[in-house]
Amino acid sequence: MNYLPVLIALIKAVLMVAVVVVIAAYAVLAERKIAGWIQGRYGPNRTAFPVIGYIPILGKMLTRLGVFQPVADGLKFIFKEDPIPGHVNLVYYFLAPCVAFIPAMTTMAVLPFGEMDGQPLVLANLDIGMLFLLAVSSLGVYGIILAGWSANSKYPFLGGIRGSAQMISYELAMGLSILPAFLWANAPGSETGMSLFNVVQSQDQLWMVIWQPLSALIFLVALFAETNRLPFDMPEAETELVAGYNTEYGSMKFGLFFVAEYTHIVIGSGVLTVLFLGGWNFFPGLPSPWPGGWVGGVLSTLWFLLKVFTVVFFFMWIRWTLPRFRYDQVMRLGWTVLLPLALANLVLNAIFIALFDNWFV
Repeated sequence: MNYLPVLIALIKAVLMVAVVVVIAAYAVLAERKIAGWIQGRYGPNRTAFPVIGYIPILGKMLTRLGVFQPVADGLKFIFKEDPIPGHVNLVYYFLAPCVAFIPAMTTMAVLPFGEMDGQPLVLANLDIGMLFLLAVSSLGVYGIILAGWSANSKYPFLGGIRGSAQMISYELAMGLSILPAFLWANAPGSETGMSLFNVVQSQDQLWMVIWQPLSALIFLVALFAETNRLPFDMPEAETELVAGYNTEYGSMKFGLFFVAEYTHIVIGSGVLTVLFLGGWNFFPGLPSPWPGGWVGGVLSTLWFLLKVFTVVFFFMWIRWTLPRFRYDQVMRLGWTVLLPLALANLVLNAIFIALFDNWFV
């Protein structure tokens, strides 16, 4: 039996996980720097690395930028004392961080991040890639529910209940918001299925956000809610629930929740880029400038990452500029505003495509 393809796939998966974890770690640094910038502070600018940190010019510059801060934070999580409250349900208490972390990492398997000679750069180019991504990403809320229930404490329990209610409320709107994008990508004459790569290919002339702005807006708002980011961070809500489902966690278990949250943000930003911002396609109306071979693959990946980082920056900007919604406002927005809008948008797009399908042939 030839194990070489399996070994290559395993190496690719490990590299992909390592890259995403590093991006998530530096997203934390970016958030702290952006928060400092918005609030008139410096942000992390003291942590130095042995030897490099003391090189006169380079070391000082890297230290001021906070480049070594994620390393210090990671080491702190690993070596910090691991308190285990006596009143928790141990099995589910230990299981919850893993349940939150694993789906966040699994979703990256079907997310294309570039192309090389017309072939997608992706771990698994599934025809039902979007369905796989929605199904797996929705499992992350079980980590929040397990954390809240296993803590046997009122604040984590309330955080878990809020997380499950919020996920149900916004998952519907999110699912409905992406259907118009696939309807247009699968218009007569351009059948593409549910493959994310083919959706990007269908935007080679015009990004989906230009003629589907409402779908993009609904997806973006639902993405904020799904990732529990301000102004939708009801499961944590420090002013009300101490730290919500995180209250009884510390050390590396808390670190797993933290990395899972930022991984969801990065992957969610990648999905938004693929569906509505043209993926690695150049500006609308302009031909792709990427050459063939590995050079084109690298350039398309860098362009894709630039779009992703722009969306991630928007996430962080919103967090430090908007106040938190009340819980009833979050529920009302999901059920009485976003869901009807998403349904109406889907029906109108379906009717338009059905009536004018001869335009697309």
